[in-house]
Amino acid sequence: MYKVGITGGIGSGKSTVCRILGEHGVAVYDADSRAKELMATSVEVRSALIESFGAECFTSEGLNRSYLAERVFNNAEQLATLNSIVHPAVIRDFEQWAEQQEGSYVLFESAILFEAGLEDRVDATVAVMAPEALRVERVMEREGWTKEQVIARIKNQLSDDERADRAKYGVVNIDFEDLEEDVAQLHRRLSYDAQHK
Repeated sequence: MYKVGITGGIGSGKSTVCRILGEHGVAVYDADSRAKELMATSVEVRSALIESFGAECFTSEGLNRSYLAERVFNNAEQLATLNSIVHPAVIRDFEQWAEQQEGSYVLFESAILFEAGLEDRVDATVAVMAPEALRVERVMEREGWTKEQVIARIKNQLSDDERADRAKYGVVNIDFEDLEEDVAQLHRRLSYDAQHK
């Protein structure tokens, strides 16, 4: 199965692009939400988390997200430990999932595709981009955050220029009608790539 990694910064519209590709019949694996699920449900991941971060990682309600977030926030070493547990589990889960899909290719949707070094696990990459002002506006509307909160989050992520340099394909998401046409074109390219790999 031909695997395509798709990424984009907050407010870029990566999920919208995935939704449109889904309408073209492409199966989409949402790595960020699956990571959360695996942290909560995988026995292997659970025991590794407890071993690394202590039993407080879990409460009677399940995964103690706020405790974990506190442990890794501003601590590069602890974050690297968390990633070394979660990322391999996500990749294994994705690869098993991909084998069961139909179609010419599947999508691996991840906000941190490049940051986590996961681009090596896919055949091609797509970066979704949008002007910063538009991204800020979208996230403020969607999340109810202040402009400063959104900009702080954007500054913590790779820039669109860096993503564009590293991705095989790029999609600029400004106007929805243009986007639909651009994504249809991207779908044709990826289908062609998958058939001629």
